[in-house]
Amino acid sequence: MPATSDALEGPHVGLFVTCLVDLFRPSVAFAAIKLLEAGGARVEVPGTQTCCGQPAYNCGDRPDAIAIARQVVETFERFDYVVAPSGSCAGMLRLHYPLLLADDPNFAERAALVASKSYELTSFLVDVLGLTSVDSAFAGTVTYHDSCSSLRELHVREAPRRLLSSVAGLSLVELADGEVCCGFGGAFSVKYPEISTAIADAKLRDIAGTGARTVLSGDLGCLLEIAGRFARERETVEIRHVAEVLAGMTDEPGIAAPKQGS
Repeated sequence: MPATSDALEGPHVGLFVTCLVDLFRPSVAFAAIKLLEAGGARVEVPGTQTCCGQPAYNCGDRPDAIAIARQVVETFERFDYVVAPSGSCAGMLRLHYPLLLADDPNFAERAALVASKSYELTSFLVDVLGLTSVDSAFAGTVTYHDSCSSLRELHVREAPRRLLSSVAGLSLVELADGEVCCGFGGAFSVKYPEISTAIADAKLRDIAGTGARTVLSGDLGCLLEIAGRFARERETVEIRHVAEVLAGMTDEPGIAAPKQGS
């Protein structure tokens, strides 16, 4: 999805689309571009980008994780900032790349530099671009799920809520146990399906307790996990990435659970 917005003169941002957004919900990337441009950024989506390497890294495959990290660094080091609509991927770039490439004489400093300018989307909009409101509307009550990576690794909590408070017609109801995992955890949900399902079911009960009919989050992995469990329970709850609501791009249906075998 190569794209650039050369007409703007703000900071040059490389959008790290993420694998899940690219494969399951490209509209999130377009929403992110709209928000970044509204904040004055000049956005480019490098066509050579790939995975951040987190699946390999989490499974102990360091050689592949290192090779992917080098490629990402080479692709994004020319930008003023690197922004991802995912706390998980942003956390990989910001916190784990410097450790992964610390002993590489050709990449250690370069990885540290990319890490220092890598951000989760809502954090970048608020903390770097200084955005305090958005020009969008969404009629209804929503609840917000904080992904583990955003909340614990990057300490992103207030930024999405600050922006959501400016969305006309939107009412946010907090989850009773908002800091609890959804059960996805990347490979965790595959390695430990029974535990993952139990965690996800507890999250669904918390969501139901809010009375909200729309669930938002900044990480697509969490949203796919939640959508999958709701689908199996035959519950109709709209699942959306927070960027879609903030950008006013909610014309298409909410996120659906991946088809079996996807």
